[in-house]
Amino acid sequence: MSQYRLEIRVKPRPGLLDPQGKAIHHSLNSLGWDGVGDVRVGKVMYIDIEADSETSAGEAAEAMCRKLLANPVTEDFEISMIEALEGAGS
Repeated sequence: MSQYRLEIRVKPRPGLLDPQGKAIHHSLNSLGWDGVGDVRVGKVMYIDIEADSETSAGEAAEAMCRKLLANPVTEDFEISMIEALEGAGS
């Protein structure tokens, strides 16, 4: 088994209401940043995972997103391999 570090980005689907993004957009405009267009708020997670391969690490992360980390109705997610880590269980 090898250990991998993954980056998971979860963001609101295009066209869906993002109240937090709208609030930030309004606040930035109120503070004088009139050139700011749309603001969307998401989340980024970094996960270290033990797996047999980079492919199986990605598949496990996708299952995590579908079951827990992202709302399949309102959010999309992207998974990126950051690096293979030295040794297992670190």
